[in-house]
Parts: sequence; C-alpha cells; structure tokens
Amino acid sequence: MKKTIAVLFGGQSSEHEVSCVSAVTIASCINTEEYNVLLIGITKEGDWLKTESIENIKDGSWKNSTVHAILSPEATKKAILLLEEGKAVEQKLDLVFPVLHGLYGEDGTVQGILELAKLPYVGCGVLASSVAMDKLSTKIIVDSLGIRQAAYVPVMRYELKDMGTVIGKIEAKLSYPVFIKPSNAGSSCGVSRAGNKEELEKGLFLAAGHDRKILVEEMIAGRELECAVLGGEDCQASGIGEILAAAEFYDYEAKYHSQESKTDLSPVLPVGKEEEIREDAIKIFKALDGYGLSRVDFFLEKDTNQVVFNEMNTLPGFTGISMYPMLWEEKGISKAELIAKLIAIAFLRYNR
Repeated sequence: MKKTIAVLFGGQSSEHEVSCVSAVTIASCINTEEYNVLLIGITKEGDWLKTESIENIKDGSWKNSTVHAILSPEATKKAILLLEEGKAVEQKLDLVFPVLHGLYGEDGTVQGILELAKLPYVGCGVLASSVAMDKLSTKIIVDSLGIRQAAYVPVMRYELKDMGTVIGKIEAKLSYPVFIKPSNAGSSCGVSRAGNKEELEKGLFLAAGHDRKILVEEMIAGRELECAVLGGEDCQASGIGEILAAAEFYDYEAKYHSQESKTDLSPVLPVGKEEEIREDAIKIFKALDGYGLSRVDFFLEKDTNQVVFNEMNTLPGFTGISMYPMLWEEKGISKAELIAKLIAIAFLRYNR
C-alpha cells in the first residue's frame, strides 16, 4: 500500500507566501506512484485546512476550503482529523513534510507537535530548528567553534524605552554602518541598514515589530555565499553559490521581486575558500544538531578574503530561484531526487 505524506504549508509567519510557492515545488516533486500526498495549508490566522490540489495553492483558493484539519498529538493515532460539516474523518499519516519558513513552523514549534505524535518528519529536529531560527542563540554556539562571525550587540525590545542608552551601547562597540535584524525572522523581513543614529533608531523599531530580541551587527563588506547541507550523521555539503543582489543588501524585495538579483552556482573563489566554506557549513550544521537539510550562509570579506559565517536556515526556500535545490541540481541531483532523499532520510531517523 502507498504511504501517506502530509505536506504542511503557509503558516503564520511573514514568509507565508514564500512557503506556499515552496510547497508547490515540493508537492509536485513527490513520487505519487509511491506516496499519497495530503496537502494541508495553514492560514495566517492559524487555521489548518485540507487542500484539494496543487492548483489551489497556486491560485490561493485553498484558503476557501471548508475541511478543517487537526493534527492529533496522540502517539497511538499517527493521524490527522479532517472535519467537515460536523463530521470527523481520521486520516492516517506515515510522514509529514513541514514546508514552513519562519516562525511557527521552522522554529521547532511544529517539530515539537510531530515529536509528541511520534510522526516521522522531514528536516531538523526541535533543537536545531529553534536554535537556528534564533540568530542570537546561533551566534553563541558558533562562537565556540572558532569560526568568525560579524561582531554584534544584542538588544531586547523592552530596552527601547531608553533609546539613548541602547544607542550608546551599540555605538561603543560598533561603527556605522550597521545592520539591524530581528533575532527570529527569515527572508530578511524586518532587516535594515543604518548609517547614522537616526537610521539606527528607526531600524530598531522596525526589527522590534518582528521580534522581542534584536541583533545589531557590524557590516561585512564582501561577497554573499551559500552552501547546502544534506543528510544526517553522514551529511554532505554542496558546492558554493553566490548571491548577486540587486539591492544594497539581499532583502525580501531583492530576493523575490527584483529581476536584477542573480545567483552564480559556480563562482570563482580564492584558492582553498570553497573547501573552507564547505567544512565550516558541516561543522555548524553538526554543532546546531542539524538533520536532513539546511542552507548555511557566509560572507567572503572584501580585501581580507576571510570567511565570515552569517546564518543557518533549517528549511530553506524551494522556489524557482531558491539556492538550496539549485546547488544540488548543479551537482546532478534533480529536485525530485532531492525530495526523495529527504523523505528517505526522515524515515531513517524515525526507524533508528
């Protein structure tokens, strides 16, 4: 009998729309001769809805579904309840593919529910998901590896009541320009660049709208490089991809809406730097207890050619312009083969 895979998409984060696009790619690549695919969309309000087709995701009509879904945390059930007109149908599940980017999906929350339900799922576990989602926690762990990162100052939202003290603390450690980031957010949502005190204050309030924890970082002038990691204990790193951003930095608009932003899947790097980045990516992946997949991002600093770690994404995008699947395609692994590997790796973890 075919096994049933539930693909979760949408979600309550600022990356809701990107998640829907990623889900179309992933669901289209699952081998339907081997698996039944159950599409479950999560609205921005948090409703879980059964979706009839990939076309419904593409045109957004999935949000009109009248079939609500409830994932049972009871480990004996391994099922999702489908509710329509007061009637409940129990749908057995064999695996969940959480195609959720950002908060309430990529941050360990959904992974925790799946652990309670004892359901196999694709991707990193609770610890890696939650730590990697939180940029401050990631920095604390990576500090112990001896891998260079941008210098930073952490700021809590409540501290903004005394803006003068906050700005003084930042200016004592960092020189302008700086980047301001929510500690928990993705796709560069809430990120800004500040070249003076006024822009810094504005950026702090912008970031505070996305998270209670904020990171202010030194600006690293250099090339933006990314590396894909695949596997479990025996993980492997892809080649290196370079982001050629159209904007001043690779923000949400530059990532998803600018035709000028480009990616280079075979950039020319100084001798030894590709291998250094690949080794650092695996070290960071393992230190954060990664499993399944992650994209690890770096800078190659201008003038010094030093490798500087930026962040790790535990559920990277699978859109048509996303680096993670493109890097593996460059290595000869198609999207369908990549999805099959991720599913197999998920079952392997569960069976162990």
